[in-house]
Amino acid sequence: MAKPKKTPRPKAETPKGFRDYFGAEVTHRSEMLGKIAAVYHRYGFDALESSAVETVEALGKFLPDVDRPNEGVFAWQEDSDSDKPGDWLALRYDLTAPLARVYAQHQNDLPKPYRRYAMGPVWRNEKPGPGRFRQFYQCDADTVGAPSVAADAEICAMLADCLEEVGIERGDYIVRVNNRKVLNGVLEVAGLSGDDKDNERGIVLRAIDKLDRLGSEGVRALLGEGRKDESGDFTKGAGLADAPADVVMGFMDAKRGSGAETVARLRELVTGSDIGAQGVDELELIADLLGAGGYGPDRIEIDPSVVRGLGYYTGPVFEAELTFEIKDDKGRTRNFGSVAGGGRYDDLVKRFTGQEVPATGVSIGVDRLLAALDAKGRLDTTANGPVVVTVMDKARMVDYQAMVAELREAGIRAEVYLGNPKNFGNQLKYADKRNSPVAIIEGGDEREKGVIQIKDLILGAKIAESATHEEWKDRPSQYEVPRGDLVAKVREILDAHS
Repeated sequence: MAKPKKTPRPKAETPKGFRDYFGAEVTHRSEMLGKIAAVYHRYGFDALESSAVETVEALGKFLPDVDRPNEGVFAWQEDSDSDKPGDWLALRYDLTAPLARVYAQHQNDLPKPYRRYAMGPVWRNEKPGPGRFRQFYQCDADTVGAPSVAADAEICAMLADCLEEVGIERGDYIVRVNNRKVLNGVLEVAGLSGDDKDNERGIVLRAIDKLDRLGSEGVRALLGEGRKDESGDFTKGAGLADAPADVVMGFMDAKRGSGAETVARLRELVTGSDIGAQGVDELELIADLLGAGGYGPDRIEIDPSVVRGLGYYTGPVFEAELTFEIKDDKGRTRNFGSVAGGGRYDDLVKRFTGQEVPATGVSIGVDRLLAALDAKGRLDTTANGPVVVTVMDKARMVDYQAMVAELREAGIRAEVYLGNPKNFGNQLKYADKRNSPVAIIEGGDEREKGVIQIKDLILGAKIAESATHEEWKDRPSQYEVPRGDLVAKVREILDAHS
């Protein structure tokens, strides 16, 4: 008789494109989210926590920079094997599409304008790469129902405040602002009016969106006959003559020494276009509003090169860029780049209601911000673990639990060692691996004398690294104190290292 096949053991590995987060990573993110939420709250925004799952129909095709979100989500069909299959459902790919659904569903109960912020993971079924995961955190704030660009200016100011609140110093970032209407005006002047999906206009828009990657020469080639990349592949261009191509390139190179000079140059470029003139007026008003609030060009500037999500936004667009340099994995120097962005999207709610509802918002990439702070050495990667109460006698666990309870009641993070207490050295190794600042020791002799030993593990590690034997004797790292002084002595040690 054949032996039954054994069921293979599952592989203990994270799925491709996902990762696990431990201890300090989770703590750092939680602290950052709390700081950003405090700024959002200070600006008058209310928290919203919507479902992580939406219908594919509700998610629609509004994923910025991607024209096929239904292919880029994790989706499944309810009761797919039954005679009457249910809805197609998907994990949300951002926090904006769910907001549109929530607003359309509850608009009669919500204040107008509705100001909300939301934080949480989103999922994108896209090819993963270095630093690019299929699950990541977003931290959004949006105003729905406010047509004035004063709402856009407020979002930009709030974004600058958030960056400084989490530890990005002034001078290490810039919030750059542009307007989709200005671009539409430039295209109109260049003879490229019409729908974005029109062949010639669509090629121009896609070329502009590749400015950061291809540079001016690459974009200019795509505006003309086309471009051959390093692999030899040829991309057909828009076929523009020199004059309209000059207009488009002039738009991307319109930034001047001051906001007023940039606005003046843009006004020249959109001469003859009503929509372009409207966009320039809006940029000018945004600059005036921000200036009145103390947000000058050292923090927020007008920059025509910002062209985020061309098929998604309908007015002002903005992006926060970190300006300092870091070393990449190969030791090359590069700018850190964008950590947040957003803009006005007046068509999103219309999908549900049939009526245009003005909206503007921003999304902050929390994981990128954390990586930036780590690169600048502004994350505390040596955060202390809990005080460890060691176990010298298993029969006296009640006494040790009483100690840890006193410490916790005093607001001190603490735990009793719950492994095998037979080897005391292993208990200290455990405390070291936990990065514990203090270990508490009470054996039989200490119990009889009414004292405890308190070991300063941080000081002990420093002494072991560099001190001579004589210095070690003069700077003891272990103290014998009365049992009643447990909390006071531990707090004294923790305060000395804070």
